[in-house]
Amino acid sequence: MVKEWQDGQLVLNQPAGHVENNESVIDAVIRETQEESGWLVKPIGLLGIYAFTPYEGADTYHRLCFLCEPVEQVSETLDPDIASSHWLSYDDILNLPHRSPLVRTCIEDSLNNPIIDLSFVSDAFLRPMPTLRK
Repeated sequence: MVKEWQDGQLVLNQPAGHVENNESVIDAVIRETQEESGWLVKPIGLLGIYAFTPYEGADTYHRLCFLCEPVEQVSETLDPDIASSHWLSYDDILNLPHRSPLVRTCIEDSLNNPIIDLSFVSDAFLRPMPTLRK
């Protein structure tokens, strides 16, 4: 888990971010987790796909939440937007302020729902296809 600033308050979040151009979703999970926590992880399953609109008129965010195993801590340096990273118990997580309701939902889904096999996450069309043009 990471603590980051939101509206002047430290809040808890899972490492998160975006997918770079020509980057697979799995590679983005590994990169974002390492940038924000300093840990190298191995994604082992998909927990779910979530949509969140924080307020009326706001953009809707889509989150793909993955279950990962820690491999090793590879850096003490964290992304500038991250205040700190932590290994926390479920109770500790519930008692801290969250960035969004998705934080708790993803964790509860990891405890209560089946894990989706990574074979369902395809990057077969990641690279531009020469036959498709604008």
